[in-house]
Amino acid sequence: MTTKQRAYLKSLAMKMDPIFQVGKNSMTPEFTQAISEALEARELIKISVLKNCADDPRELGEMLAERTHSQVVQVIGKKIVLYKEGKDNKKKIELP
Repeated sequence: MTTKQRAYLKSLAMKMDPIFQVGKNSMTPEFTQAISEALEARELIKISVLKNCADDPRELGEMLAERTHSQVVQVIGKKIVLYKEGKDNKKKIELP
């Protein structure tokens, strides 16, 4: 992913609300599966890491990206943005 593409995805993610929250249970197989399904449907998602989660958000983002075969767009504070190119051309995000 180029810097221009990453910047474009960041600008799209700014307007989004987080659709998942990582709490004290951290990463479970069900949580990973739900994120994978959301990435298939939306391509770009934002995840919020709650204060009671002991894990580092950057490490969580890398782990999620690896398990869901996606890319970390950015991690700012306790927010993680992930992107995975979709197979469905109808909802596809056009990258510059």
